[in-house]
Amino acid sequence: MAQEEQAIKWYTFEEATALNKENPKMVIVDVYTDWCGWCKKMDKETFTDAEVISYLNDHFYAVKLDAENNGKKFEFKGEEYTEASMARAMRVSSYPNFVIIDSTMENITQLPGYRKPEAFIKDLKTTIQRFGKD
Repeated sequence: MAQEEQAIKWYTFEEATALNKENPKMVIVDVYTDWCGWCKKMDKETFTDAEVISYLNDHFYAVKLDAENNGKKFEFKGEEYTEASMARAMRVSSYPNFVIIDSTMENITQLPGYRKPEAFIKDLKTTIQRFGKD
């Protein structure tokens, strides 16, 4: 197999919902804004870390959600949302914020704020231990 640069597989909300029906996993929603410096730092430092990439791809469907995007609409649980209205529905008011949704597509917790790779993985493992069925 060719050696290619590892990256987090980011899905749309619709893709993560559909994949979850086939193969249930937790969903992690990275709620960000374009002007958020800490969000950019997460993208540049934490989301490029090989361990973080591997852990997220193995245990979660990862979704990026722009808290200020009112453009494209999508449906979730019979309701129509934009990324901005979904962020409000999830009660996100600071960025970056990571909303964890369990395999039944219920919000279970939030991990607000910037995290270095080691701390991020530790928090994700703790979340899976607390809420997962693994």
